[in-house]
Amino acid sequence: MTWQMRLYLAASCLVASALALAEPFPSTYEPLASQTTLIENAVILTGTGERLEGASLLMDGGKLSFVGSGDAPDDALRIDAGGRWVTPGLIDIHSHLGVYPSPGTWAHSDGNEMINPATPNVWAEHSIWPQDPGFSRALAGGVTAMQILPGSGNLIGGRGVTVKNVYSTSYQGMKFPGAPHGMKMACGENPKRVYGRDKRTAPMTRMGNVAGYRAQWIAAQKYRDDWDEYEAKRAEGDEEATAPKRDLKLETLAGVLRGDILVHMHCYRADEMMTILDMAEEFGYAVSTFHHGVEAYKIAQELAEEGVCGALWADWWGFKMEAYDGIQENIALVDRPEGGCAIVHSDSSEGIQRLNQEAAKAMARGQRMGLDIPPERAIRWVTGNPAKAMGILDQTGTLEAGKMADVVLWSGNPFSVYTQADQVWIDGALVYDRADPAMQPVSDFELGQLQGVSQ
Repeated sequence: MTWQMRLYLAASCLVASALALAEPFPSTYEPLASQTTLIENAVILTGTGERLEGASLLMDGGKLSFVGSGDAPDDALRIDAGGRWVTPGLIDIHSHLGVYPSPGTWAHSDGNEMINPATPNVWAEHSIWPQDPGFSRALAGGVTAMQILPGSGNLIGGRGVTVKNVYSTSYQGMKFPGAPHGMKMACGENPKRVYGRDKRTAPMTRMGNVAGYRAQWIAAQKYRDDWDEYEAKRAEGDEEATAPKRDLKLETLAGVLRGDILVHMHCYRADEMMTILDMAEEFGYAVSTFHHGVEAYKIAQELAEEGVCGALWADWWGFKMEAYDGIQENIALVDRPEGGCAIVHSDSSEGIQRLNQEAAKAMARGQRMGLDIPPERAIRWVTGNPAKAMGILDQTGTLEAGKMADVVLWSGNPFSVYTQADQVWIDGALVYDRADPAMQPVSDFELGQLQGVSQ
């Protein structure tokens, strides 16, 4: 069966919000048919901090039956890893695949709705082009899930979406079932550059940025309270109660205040991150993750105490003033405190193809400064930690019995520049095989181009 012929039937609907009867644009993702598969004689990094030598793993019915050792049925497909390494599928918490797809043209530039500094009403999923060739490149790099976010031109950029890295003719067929929405926000230079410099409108300054956020949160608090009052009256039997007028901007912000939508904040400087944490306390919401955060190392202890993750680059810095004080030990230092949550992210259609190598660079820099960072710790930066920050750790991100069988078999140590993903499974279905061209998906867009060239 070709990738183009695989159809996904409606499988589940996300939980209804307090402001709507049902989640719009529900996931129609359904796992592909899979074969019971046993991988044995492997070095397994579970993503929980364990490293298992000469171990086995069984995938059955799309789930992990056991990790380490156990009994496999006689009809299981057996793969002798021969000492190769196995990890959870990699997860990129910050991707723009599909919304800034390849080829990169103005017609494809759908990640920033830069008409207003606050656009929480827009959803990145409505811009996703499933034919983006970047998805298959990421799959070849072992990426099984990702969060696709709006860009960072606005103070509030809109909702992101978590997807499984599978072929589909629609984004609904890629949506990770049960994953909460994330909301993209941005501080610092980007929004003040887009509006203050280019459009001569607010925000022109960092103080204008903060004032802009706070005005939105004040409006969202009232919107939430109005709906709470209406729901309470209805629950008491008041059939005359009038529902507030629905507002898509405030609906998203109220979802954040209720804890249903996770905040992912583009922020570089340590002082600004501390300001954002104070603002979150003022309005009673939580920041899930600071993205980019080149100065996160300066407040690593504070981030750990607040339970906030840092989604960071291994070595991008200095390309603008707020990125000037970055260091290559950033990820290792954010990971160091008790409760620290460091994540390697890409923000790049190229970087997503080598998240394991980006993690290796950060690991090497941490080790060079004397920190003990074994592979079983570093693998969490691209598996368990992003899953935690995206609200899907209960389903994926680690190799544990009962979780989704999202698995990568590598040609060697995944932290070596010479290592490649040999095979990739999503929900127990083999979706990529480096040795089999028939199991290397090609998007419809590419397929059409290649056919045109051959003729």
